[in-house]
Amino acid sequence: MKHFIFGGDGFLGTELTKKLTARGEQVVICDLKKTESSGIYESELVTYIEMDVTKKEDFDRVGLTADDVPYHFAARLLVPILPRGERTEYFWTALYDGTKNVLEYLESKGCHKMIYYTTDMVYGHTVHHPRFEDHPRAPLGPYGNAKLETEYLCEAYRKKGFNITIFRPRLIIGPGRLGILEKLFKLVDANLPVPTIGSGKNYYQFISVSDCANAVICAVEKGIPNEAYNLGSLNPPTVNELLKKLIKRADSKSFLIPTPAFLVKFVLDILDRIGKPIMDPEQYLIADETCVLDVSKGEKELGWVPQDSDEAMLIAAYDSYREGLEAKKEGEAKPA
Repeated sequence: MKHFIFGGDGFLGTELTKKLTARGEQVVICDLKKTESSGIYESELVTYIEMDVTKKEDFDRVGLTADDVPYHFAARLLVPILPRGERTEYFWTALYDGTKNVLEYLESKGCHKMIYYTTDMVYGHTVHHPRFEDHPRAPLGPYGNAKLETEYLCEAYRKKGFNITIFRPRLIIGPGRLGILEKLFKLVDANLPVPTIGSGKNYYQFISVSDCANAVICAVEKGIPNEAYNLGSLNPPTVNELLKKLIKRADSKSFLIPTPAFLVKFVLDILDRIGKPIMDPEQYLIADETCVLDVSKGEKELGWVPQDSDEAMLIAAYDSYREGLEAKKEGEAKPA
């Protein structure tokens, strides 16, 4: 039995590969790129196959069998932000068409199982707090819409005899992944004021890449249940509490400035419409809401419990950011 990870060269795939190979498992990375610096390809247990999930012909080189375990992580993210008019096709092609191709390929191989990652953005605005897995699904943009349609696709394949475990994570962070956090870290490093969208009294939740990989392993060990699971931290802090700890850790003179959420959203929407986006609407439209996922279902059914706190995750991401800056400076200082 081998573990085939579509999109396996990415953040989550790399972390899962490290955990699987540490257990002596064979892993096949199926991806467009091969990041040698990740270290995962140094293991004899890891094989790389260059392929694109949006191209059906590329699956001919995969070589998966019915006994193997497939994971589908191939996706496009909200960062970097695309112009408004390009987002629907960009996300639909990679997310929906790619997922459809993966499922059709698995069916052709008699492999009726899959671990799949979507996003908590399928929920849209918070209707019930905390959000359980049966929270209404009403995405706020093309990214969330494409992810929701892939969930419907998975549900259709379940009716055909597939076992598909769906994970809906909050923002996945950890050392080496910055995304939207890079803008925050730059403000803190420059000792500049840090504006919050709204009062900052809403609670904010992350999930670590390590906890995400552990959840995947738990699902496989439980036979890949036909269920959806939220993934998030336990006891998330408020935005203000989280940012104050970051500022303290950075020994920065930055301070928080609450802003009228409706006004900030209006300005961000105008900038988005004129082609100068700062944040994706799917991010800023809920920035002042408490969007906390209840993760008790994962504990009850999978035996999975998140280990990393939001504060620790943000500090680790910041430390990694600083290390990257220092390494870049050292590289630039060396004579050619």
